[in-house]
Amino acid sequence: MHRPGSCRHPHRGFTLIELLVAISLMALMAVLSWRGLDGVSRSQQGLQQRSDEVLTLQATLAQWGADLDAMVSQPDLPGLDWDGRTLRILRSSSADPGAGLVVVAWARRASNGLGQWLRWQSPPLAARGDLDLAWQKAALWGQAPSDDDRVREVRTVALDQWQVYFYRGNAWTNPLSSAGSAAASTSVPDGVRLVLTLPAGQAISGTLTRDWVSPLIGGGK
Repeated sequence: MHRPGSCRHPHRGFTLIELLVAISLMALMAVLSWRGLDGVSRSQQGLQQRSDEVLTLQATLAQWGADLDAMVSQPDLPGLDWDGRTLRILRSSSADPGAGLVVVAWARRASNGLGQWLRWQSPPLAARGDLDLAWQKAALWGQAPSDDDRVREVRTVALDQWQVYFYRGNAWTNPLSSAGSAAASTSVPDGVRLVLTLPAGQAISGTLTRDWVSPLIGGGK
């Protein structure tokens, strides 16, 4: 005889439909979580890319200013020249000032429809003949670089257009204009204005103007 309450009923398990519903909900939660993590990751990558673009632009402009600060002139060899495509600078060597002078060139080159601002630098040179040759090579590099010249160039920032102005005679002039040509000389100008047109889609886009003032007359950059 069975005592009251002594009969045990087997535990009820999950049905197949309940398991399928649970699995579906877990799969949906996993998809939503993955999309959320992917969105956060993409946002972080975008912020990092823009931060890198700003830092690269800052470093490039700092190098531009350093090249101008270290500019020197030699007899019959200007310290600065702009031909509308390439800006050439004769400057002291930052690595070893006693090793001689270096020729630096800045130019824009388009590749696959995208413009890039480039910097080229010669090795330190002491002989006048080597300086003259490097000065001529810098101009050729800006127009048709050789494979050897490409090794010495550094790509900096994306660039649509750029223009350079010199400050002489209490006025900004285009060195390629008649007024600028008349005022041009082998002496270093009192100031140099750099106008960059940065492409859309970058961290900083549009027109950017950077002025440099010769340390000989004081002021800032």
